[in-house]
Amino acid sequence: MEVRVGCAMWTHPAWPGRGLRAYANHCNAVEGNTTFYATPSASTVASWAEQTPPDFRFLLKLPKQVTHERRLHDVAVPVRTFLDAVEPLGERVHALWVQLPASFGPTELDALGAFLRRMPRSPGTAVEVRHPAFFEDPRWAARLAEVLGSVGAEQVLFDTSVLFAAPPTSAMEEEAWQRKPRLPRRSHALTANPVVRYIGRDDDAETVAGWGYWVDTVVGWLREGRSPTVFVHTPDNAHALTLARRFHEEVRARVPEVEPLPEPQPTEPPTLF
Repeated sequence: MEVRVGCAMWTHPAWPGRGLRAYANHCNAVEGNTTFYATPSASTVASWAEQTPPDFRFLLKLPKQVTHERRLHDVAVPVRTFLDAVEPLGERVHALWVQLPASFGPTELDALGAFLRRMPRSPGTAVEVRHPAFFEDPRWAARLAEVLGSVGAEQVLFDTSVLFAAPPTSAMEEEAWQRKPRLPRRSHALTANPVVRYIGRDDDAETVAGWGYWVDTVVGWLREGRSPTVFVHTPDNAHALTLARRFHEEVRARVPEVEPLPEPQPTEPPTLF
């Protein structure tokens, strides 16, 4: 029985150590946000594999050319290029993350369905939508779930309710208020591997106090036989690494059968990637 936890990046000036190898000593998953901006080189991917244990997992975001610029149309070549590039990671790829723009709405569900049917079943695909209709209209929420479920895809669940619960108190929180989606929280898992992106506050106490809903939800998923992955964000992410481990500890206190995270070990000198 396993819960994976991680952050939005693998290096931060406030964290112990530098780079992916040090990060993988603390968490067992990470969001691959960098791949949104460019398909990584073969040497970069080889470095990622070398710096992580076999049971480490990446949620790799598809390039923006695929999701935002071409909006899933005529993307066979860039998708194939991306899949070939990340192939050396093997089972370390938890899922291919299809993060769609907020303007991608119900009228484009057919395009999403056609795209997903062309995607490989392994690794899995996790789709993140941000159009309000998928959250405010039960008909479109159900239709989205139908499209994803027909191909075994998961919906990436994100929660900004704690972030928006009170006015920002720092410059980083103000920036997060401008950039993060303000939409109702959803927690319906479609597959055995649900994915959650939880965005808290720069105050650790507020972040911890707000994640009780997700601790309960993850415990429920585990008892259903699911294996969830939870990514913990804060606006400045200074304590996100520690918070991710703390979330795991809270879940494990409720479900002792969950595999513990490894104790952090000394790492080698910093790497470039």
